[in-house]
Amino acid sequence: MGPLVAATLLVTAGDNPERLVSEAAFAHLCGVAPVSASSGKVTRHRLDRGGDRHANSALWRIVLVRMSYDPRTRDYLERRTKEGRSQREVMRCLKRYVAREVYHHLPRA
Repeated sequence: MGPLVAATLLVTAGDNPERLVSEAAFAHLCGVAPVSASSGKVTRHRLDRGGDRHANSALWRIVLVRMSYDPRTRDYLERRTKEGRSQREVMRCLKRYVAREVYHHLPRA
């Protein structure tokens, strides 16, 4: 992650320190928490529309770069696509995973 993306995520976390009680709360803050969007026989999730759009955009950039250059992420993308997931659904999962990683590196008060 580059300095601008890191700064965006740090600003988001610094503006809302009371909301950083868990990694799930940070995911909600960034707008990458999964929300059920199931109907009928299909079980699906979508990303929460709430949260900081700048932080969501920063996580999107991280995922996009990882999908291009990181071999583990490309393998994950290929495996999930073979399971029947769309690229959009795989990106949703990856954004949540990146939010989890970033939360563990945030400074604690």
